[in-house]
Amino acid sequence: MNVRFLATAREELDNAVAWYDQQADGLGKEFLDEFDRVIRRVVSYPLSAVEIDPGLRRGLLARFPYGLIYGQDGDTVVIVAAAHLHREPRYWVDRLK
Repeated sequence: MNVRFLATAREELDNAVAWYDQQADGLGKEFLDEFDRVIRRVVSYPLSAVEIDPGLRRGLLARFPYGLIYGQDGDTVVIVAAAHLHREPRYWVDRLK
């Protein structure tokens, strides 16, 4: 299975890594490792995460308040958002158009 990020999702991920790196040395890498763990789980078991809209799911990071919002397009997992879960909910909905 392939993985594709929307450009805005990639930017969110990069910004979150940079922010965590500013907070503590190595914390950005830990965040990225956790995000990667969720991506690997989603690739292996794409239907395992909670469906939040028809065809759209959210995989949760264990240690950080983030969710991986994704859908499936054939054999590709499409990452829609690297969403901070304590901020404005569903801000990423417009990306689906």
